[in-house]
Amino acid sequence: MSENKDQQRPASGNSVEGVKFVYDFTEGNKDLKDLLGGKGANLAEMTNLGLPVPPGFTITTEACKVYLESGEAPAALRDEVSAHLDALESRMGKKLGQADNPLLVSVRSGAKFSMPGMMDTVLNIGLSDKSVKGLADQAGDERFAWDSYRRLIQMFGKTVLGVDGELFEEALDKAKEAKKVTVDTELEAADLKKLVTTFKKIVKKETGRDFPQDPREQMDLAIRAVFDSWNGDRAKLYRRQERIPGDLGTAVNVCSMVFGNLGPDSGTGVAFTRDPASGHQGVYGDYLQNAQGEDVVAGIRNTVPLADLEKIDKKSYDQLMQIMETLENHYKDLCDIEFTIERGKLWMLQTRVGKRTAAAAFRIATQLVDQGLIDEAEALQRVNGAQLAQLMFPRFDEKAKVQQVGRGIAASPGAAVGKAVFDSYTAVKWSRSGEKVILVRRETNPDDLDGMIAAEGILTSRGGKTSHAAVVARGMGKTCVCGAEELEVDTKRRRMTVPGGHVVEEGDVISIDGSTGKVYLGEVPVVPSPVVEYFEGRMHAGADDADELVEAVHRIMAFADRKRRLRVRANADNAEDALRARRFGAQGIGLCRTEHMFLGDRRELVERLILADTEEEREASLKALLPLQKKDFVELFEAMDGLPVTIRLLDPPLHEFLPDITELSVRVALAESRQEPHENDLRLLQAVHRLHEQNPMLGLRGVRLGLVIPGLFTMQVRAIAEAAAERKSAKGDPRAEIMIPLVGTVQELEIVREEADRVIAEVQAATGTELKLAIGTMIELPRAALTAGQIAEAAEFFSFGTNDLTQTVWGFSRDDVEASFFTAYLEKGIFGVSPFETIDKDGVGSLVKLAAEAGRRTRPDLKLGVCGEHGGDPESVHFFHEVGLDYVSCSPFRIPVARLEAGRAATQSEGSDHR
Repeated sequence: MSENKDQQRPASGNSVEGVKFVYDFTEGNKDLKDLLGGKGANLAEMTNLGLPVPPGFTITTEACKVYLESGEAPAALRDEVSAHLDALESRMGKKLGQADNPLLVSVRSGAKFSMPGMMDTVLNIGLSDKSVKGLADQAGDERFAWDSYRRLIQMFGKTVLGVDGELFEEALDKAKEAKKVTVDTELEAADLKKLVTTFKKIVKKETGRDFPQDPREQMDLAIRAVFDSWNGDRAKLYRRQERIPGDLGTAVNVCSMVFGNLGPDSGTGVAFTRDPASGHQGVYGDYLQNAQGEDVVAGIRNTVPLADLEKIDKKSYDQLMQIMETLENHYKDLCDIEFTIERGKLWMLQTRVGKRTAAAAFRIATQLVDQGLIDEAEALQRVNGAQLAQLMFPRFDEKAKVQQVGRGIAASPGAAVGKAVFDSYTAVKWSRSGEKVILVRRETNPDDLDGMIAAEGILTSRGGKTSHAAVVARGMGKTCVCGAEELEVDTKRRRMTVPGGHVVEEGDVISIDGSTGKVYLGEVPVVPSPVVEYFEGRMHAGADDADELVEAVHRIMAFADRKRRLRVRANADNAEDALRARRFGAQGIGLCRTEHMFLGDRRELVERLILADTEEEREASLKALLPLQKKDFVELFEAMDGLPVTIRLLDPPLHEFLPDITELSVRVALAESRQEPHENDLRLLQAVHRLHEQNPMLGLRGVRLGLVIPGLFTMQVRAIAEAAAERKSAKGDPRAEIMIPLVGTVQELEIVREEADRVIAEVQAATGTELKLAIGTMIELPRAALTAGQIAEAAEFFSFGTNDLTQTVWGFSRDDVEASFFTAYLEKGIFGVSPFETIDKDGVGSLVKLAAEAGRRTRPDLKLGVCGEHGGDPESVHFFHEVGLDYVSCSPFRIPVARLEAGRAATQSEGSDHR
């Protein structure tokens, strides 16, 4: 529809002329998610496909934005809603909430990105004291009508009027106790009539007003409540967790009701075209007879497997299977489907590309390639680095002695161990104290989100693969076991009783396996994942013992490696780490931190260097350190033979190599009081005081050390050169790069470089070996970035130290601020994510881009890399690809993630170019 292109962003304000705010389901399509939200766009798409969708209309996200900005809905919205409601009533032959033959509607949220359970939904709008009788006559079922009415008051009261939902639950429980039944389906019409009266009294008492009887007022208030829920606490928390922008707004879908609670020939369910946990093809989902959709998602009643529907209603089952195949072929992906059967008639209520586990994502991507539905480039976009990282987490050791106490549904994989807690508040509190916890609930609801985020895993005694706990856990990559019915969870007494009568109290350690659904007492040991074994070469794709997941990962990684432009190096300081990094696919070392080589048994030599009073003492210390440094580098060059090794000269302040000032002061004081020898400790203490700085990370460190401590950098450069010469004489291929840290001006680099060139020339002459050692610098200060064009005159490469660059740009001391105020900044939305986790594109990123461009104007062949922690962050890798860096460097474990994301960045760029 061409008109939609002009309506994506109306001007703010209560009245927006010429903008259409409401679309019938027949008017949209799946590509209008920005405007119609995911649910509305997909309802329109299914309508276009001729699938059985109840008629309805969608209020756009733009209407929500106007409401959120001004506090009032657009002036034109009411008239547009009235026009679409009139058309819906005409089509259905019913009037909203009329006394006889009433039309009922649902009002549902529907943002661009799926946010399961985070925003509001109200069903059965239009029911009142008058129309409930008409609904009973229409359905020929008095119980159904009163059940629907009590559901409306309960949902409306909680969602729209802000009544505590526990009050309704307690009243429902009392009604079941009075009837001596355990499930609400056993309550009769008379019981439900009384419950409606009770519910209305709760509303009156808690809000000071009667439950609204005007159906249009019900609908308008529900629409407003959905708009408001976009900025509800749980929605904001979920958006922060999933990095969903806060300015998108939500659409609202008004849909004619179809009823799954009309008896045994009715029901509701959720289906997946493939298993969202494993990716395997088959019949997956849950079905619940005589129920409305919220019953399935809430997990309050345990469902039956979708396959059982074939026995219950074969006609609807066969039609559903055909529709599922149609949708998967149309969307070319796993589809998550909500449906209702009303007296044998199948209705489609929603479809979306389904959330899935990491393992399922990789399997499904390769399956769809094999089926010819997508190509390899698209398969690469269907997975991401965060999912790959999940697959590399350890799993439980199958050979360990365990005490299994239950088994539920394997809802979201992983091996989680922690102390059992029974409410979200405790989960958050204990987690912040450093405890690992498992959140145990009968079933979760959206209010449990903060506890789910804090927990290592989630365990519920109710619900299935489509329950709230399962869907949210899969989306977050959290381990989850649902529907462990044999476990009796008592949240009030904070305990869980397992078969055999053993009681798990709050604080007891349990282990849950999200891949098998098994629950264990105590801590179960873990072993490496098969994906890690594959990367380390202990399992080979295509081998008999390699599972299909490893094969899928291998295929996608191979394609990513073929497509990526960015090379991936490792941050590694010793041969062991270097060899592991190479097995993980590293193409060199991007950062070797030499300060790590000065610790341990060499600390005494460093102390002697710091304490040296004369040039002779200093020279003696440096001479003693030289062969040790050379040995380090020989081992590194051997491990990374034929690949570049970037060695950063000593960076941290010297005080870090000395004992703690408090500890040393106590030692000296005790020795003096006991009249024991303490000359060396006294000299150390004097040195500590002499080197003390108020802010050492902005003091005497990096290149400044090399300039004020004669011979320090010279010794390191000589060790590198001699190690390279030794490897060359042994027929090796060392490719050393010397990196000068914390440079702020080209003059610093020129002085150090001149001395380094002199030393390299001496080693060449002494060994008769030609050495090609590149010399470059870290760009980690704003001034270095701003004068990069000048610095490039003396540097053959730049490596962006984004950890320090982030600190100096923001004025943050990372060690202090993350614990002090970052949590508040994240909660207030100042940060979407920590700038130390994902690069701040607007600030730090702008300096990286500016320095890269300026450096290459001076030296077109300038090699550019990054060695801060951002080098292994998926989103940051895409940024580094965009600004033209040559490589990223990260810890060995994150190398596969960086390789995958570099491939994804390259294919995304190609796709943009083609468009």
